Parts: sequence; C-alpha cells; structure tokens
Amino acid sequence: MDLVATHRAGQRLKQTLPGEKGLPLLGHSLDFLYRPVETALRFERKHGPVFWLSIFGMTAVVLVGPEANKLVLLDREKAFSNSKGWDFFIGQFFKRGIMLLDFDEHRFHRGIMQAAFKKQALMQYVDRMNPVIEYSMRQWSQQRSQQKFMVLSSVKQMTLNIATEVFMGEHLGPETDKINQAFVDCVLAGTALIRYPVPGGRWSRGLKARKTLAAFFGSRIAERRHNPGPDLFSQLCLAEDENGQRFTDEDVVNHMIFLMMAAHDTSTLTISAMFYYLAKHPQWQQRLRTESQSLNKPAVSYEDLDQLTGIEQVMKEALRLMPPVHGIPRRTVKPVEFNGVTIPADTFIIVSPYVTHHMEQHWPNPEHFDPERFGSEADKLQHPYQYVPFGGGAHKCIGLHFAELQIKTIMHQVLLNYRWEVPARYTMPVNFTTLPNPADGLPVTLTRIKS
Repeated sequence: MDLVATHRAGQRLKQTLPGEKGLPLLGHSLDFLYRPVETALRFERKHGPVFWLSIFGMTAVVLVGPEANKLVLLDREKAFSNSKGWDFFIGQFFKRGIMLLDFDEHRFHRGIMQAAFKKQALMQYVDRMNPVIEYSMRQWSQQRSQQKFMVLSSVKQMTLNIATEVFMGEHLGPETDKINQAFVDCVLAGTALIRYPVPGGRWSRGLKARKTLAAFFGSRIAERRHNPGPDLFSQLCLAEDENGQRFTDEDVVNHMIFLMMAAHDTSTLTISAMFYYLAKHPQWQQRLRTESQSLNKPAVSYEDLDQLTGIEQVMKEALRLMPPVHGIPRRTVKPVEFNGVTIPADTFIIVSPYVTHHMEQHWPNPEHFDPERFGSEADKLQHPYQYVPFGGGAHKCIGLHFAELQIKTIMHQVLLNYRWEVPARYTMPVNFTTLPNPADGLPVTLTRIKS
C-alpha cells in the first residue's frame, strides 16, 4: 500500500474508532516507548477495548483484553498476518524467523523445528545445561567482590551460554561478548524512532549486528551439513520436506538468529523478574529454597522438574507481572469485526499481554505479587486468553516448555547457592524501549550460602 493510500486508510479509521492523535509528528510514539501499559490502560478506561493511536508515523489500532487476545492470537479466520505486523519492528534484523512467517509456510517451518522441543530432546537439554549453570555460579562468586551484583547482564551471559551449548553444541569462548552485544543491538533497533541507518543510531547498530550474527552462523553451516551433531543447528542444516527440499543456508541462518535470541532473551527477562520479586518478598525466596533443598540434589534432572511447584508458581506470576513481550503486532489481511466495529484490511493491530495482565477487572489487585494466583484451583477460573505470556494460537511460542525447563533448572541451583536482597524502598525501573527489562540492570546484594 502506498503512502497516500495508507494516509487515507488512517483517516477512515479515525472517523470510525475512538482514539487520540497525540503530539504533532510523534503522535503517541513516546508513550508507546516509555509508558505503554499506563497509556493503554488509560485509553481502555476512556475509550473501551478498541481504539487507535498514532505511533512511528502510522495509525495503529490497539485491541485490549482477553477477548481481543483470543480474536487475534487464535485467528480462526486467518485474518491477521504475523509477518506484516512484526516486519515493521524487527523484519530487518530477524528476517524470516519463525515468528515472521505466516499460515502454510509457518506451519511447514514450525513442523521441522518442533522435533527440537519434544520431550526426548528436552530431557537431554537438562543434562547439558547443568554444567554451564555450575560454571556461571563460579563466575558469579568472583563478581560478588563488586559492590552490587548486576542480575540482568549476569543472567543474560548464562542463558546465552546455555543456548549456544544446547542449540549449537559448542562453546562461544572469546566471541561471547561480541555475539551477546549483537543480539542486544538487534532487539533494540526494533523500536528506533529514527528508522534509517544514521551512523551511531539504533537502526544502524542493528543492521551491523545482523551482519555479525549472519556471518557467525553462516560460517558454520558447511561443517554442520558435512559433520552433523545432535543439536538444533545440525537438524536445521539437514531437515528435508516430503520432496527432499532442504532449508537454504539463508533459511538456516534466519532461524538460528531468531531462535537463539528467543531462547536466551525471554528466559533472561523472566529470571530477572523472579530475582526482583523474590528479593522484595524474602519469605517466598526462602520457601523456594526449602523446596529445592528437599530434593537433596545439587542439580536437577528432567524427572525432578515437576516437584518444583513453588518455582513454577513464582515463574508464572513473574510472567504475569512482567511478560517478556509487552506488545504483539499484526496486520489485517481482510476486514475484521470486534466489539461492534469493523476494522478494515491492511490495518496495523497491537494486542498486549502486559496490558491484559494488569487489568483490574481480570486480576484483583493486579500490581500485587501473589504466586498463589497460580494454584490449581485459580488456574481453572481464568479466561483462556487472560494469561498470554507466550502468545497463543498457531504462533504460540515454540519454546515455551524449553523456557520453563531452563528457568527451573537455573533457579534450583541459584537458590541452593545464593541469597539476594534489595533495599526496602527499591522499586525496579522497567525499560520498555526494547523487550521489557530492568532499566538499571537490577543491582542486588548477593550472598553465598555456606555448604
């Protein structure tokens, strides 16, 4: 659609839906970047569950609440395009990753990848994770000599090392910092206000980072095709469809960049949120530590994970309070009816797990940390799309069981080895200009538990 047609479509939306244009030129871009949840909740109270706002030079329609999530994520009518939604934000940096494919093509690519997340594979991942976690624990002990232990960067390093071991079957070594920064720059670039490669800007850094990651994975493909291992990278290099067609080198690179980002970034953010809430609620921290101590094992096996029910409850509540993706974009490919209004084709749509998870009408006292919300009885009372930290429908996160497994495996060892705390008046600032994360890196006082 050309710029004139896009402008006319935006004008029609403004005539038929409630909304506000915001600041000249910027619209609500700053609210979207810095106050997205507060802004959406305010608009929902004022305008109802569907409204428009101007962001990044376009008119976007925001749909709020469980029914909106169900409509968009379940997408029974195949009316919402993932690729045309996400492409605006991350298409340049995570080209044709699994989340950016649609309909039949998405189903085919997801089917090949699914083998890496089945039970047999997950069981092996735990055994391969534990030595990496133990190594990181030793590194953390050295960092404790500093005044404060920075949770975000330390956990991110650990989860990247785990993803590299599990999905690539190798250790990063001296390349670790460069690859880690490349992933950070690619994610940051998605919400750049200036979406042009101005030297030194977010967009420019993201494009350079994409080249770094493409070269990193591309240089290893020939060897994996010739000498494959049990890792996901090798599976992607060898995978064939029913006609004997394989992924191209470009396909393999695209999928590895996206999966490696998703495998370590989302777990990092969830663990960071758990660190924060367990520091603010030390009684829960000790409750989980007692649970892990009762296993009498320094590291868990796959069979132990179901016993870590307290960690699971805290993980779910942390994902409710701070889901790793706060906005899910789509673009309509046909007209859609919602809440008595018609949303035309080629409309940019946003639904938000973060906003839904903080709505008082669905979550009593929504800002309060209460893992008991996720007891067995509480789970039964919820709308199926009231709690959507991993999305839903055909595009529900392919690695959600991997994420849960990884978080439990890490937190078990952390709880056995450390206590941590923050000052009583400390409130963690959240940075929304990328995936929601601790804006200050989450400094804590970390204390080693004597064995």
